[in-house]
Amino acid sequence: MNGHSDRLIVLSRRDVLDLLTLPDCIGAVERAFRLHAEGRTLGPGVLGVHASDGGFHIKAAGLIGERSYFAAKTNANFPDNPRRFGLPTIVLADASNGVPLAIIESGSVTALRTAAATAVAAKFLARRDARTVTIVGCGVQGELQLAAVAAVLPLQRAWVLDADHERAQSMAARTAASLGLRVEATKDLRAALRDSDVCVTCTPARRAFVMAADVPPGMFIAAVGADSQGKQELEPALTASALLVVDVLNQCAEIGELQHVLAANLLTRAQVHAELGDVVAGRRPGRTREDEITIFDSSGTALQDVAAAIVVYENARAVGRGIEVKLDG
Repeated sequence: MNGHSDRLIVLSRRDVLDLLTLPDCIGAVERAFRLHAEGRTLGPGVLGVHASDGGFHIKAAGLIGERSYFAAKTNANFPDNPRRFGLPTIVLADASNGVPLAIIESGSVTALRTAAATAVAAKFLARRDARTVTIVGCGVQGELQLAAVAAVLPLQRAWVLDADHERAQSMAARTAASLGLRVEATKDLRAALRDSDVCVTCTPARRAFVMAADVPPGMFIAAVGADSQGKQELEPALTASALLVVDVLNQCAEIGELQHVLAANLLTRAQVHAELGDVVAGRRPGRTREDEITIFDSSGTALQDVAAAIVVYENARAVGRGIEVKLDG
């Protein structure tokens, strides 16, 4: 790469994984939420476009800083495609003049930024001395979620659960070695919750499985799985009775856990405690009592995408990574 800044660069999944560390992503996502609370963002916006055999889902946002950036992420969902999903991409542009800067593989960006948002929420909503966690869902996201929580809390022990118990056992073995924690695969969610300070749910469930009666006082819950209409992991009565913080209020009302609480008339939008940005920026308090149950409704926002994409792009430019493309050549 010859470093011409007027040329767009293409960055692969391998590039992203080499250029974006989880700690850097956590810092970038926290800054993005703070900028949003300060009114220094563009959007975020969401657009769904239907096609004959599937559809496209687009999330877009911008961050205004020393250099302003805009990013649009396109996910294609075509169920009959043998790979199930088209390759998701992020287009990053200079928000001050519209010049496209990079095309970035976004599956890895999405995985990292989703875990990073949980870490940011945990910093403000979990008890400072939280040492035990339950992770429900042991795919790539579950593993990253555990690493993210361990990055910001003094964890000592974790329980991991999955519908596929062998997958939970495999994750337990890997993460115990990589994170230096006691990690145990279990099938008993109630018992795990009873002994946990934190719970992260990252499943495709469409029916609540974390019930109010099973959640101990003082727990922080990050509900990550509900990111489209109909998805659900938490009992609405639990969500309504807790201190509820959302990533983006309007989006969570449509596709997050909040959709089920509103449908049951247990809360109004005005009764939601805060957006995460308001807590990060100090406009609203986070946890105020040791025995308070706190919930982060994480529907996934383009604010996180643009924050992570900026880190990938700036690191790529610094070290000369990526394939250059001259669009007007």
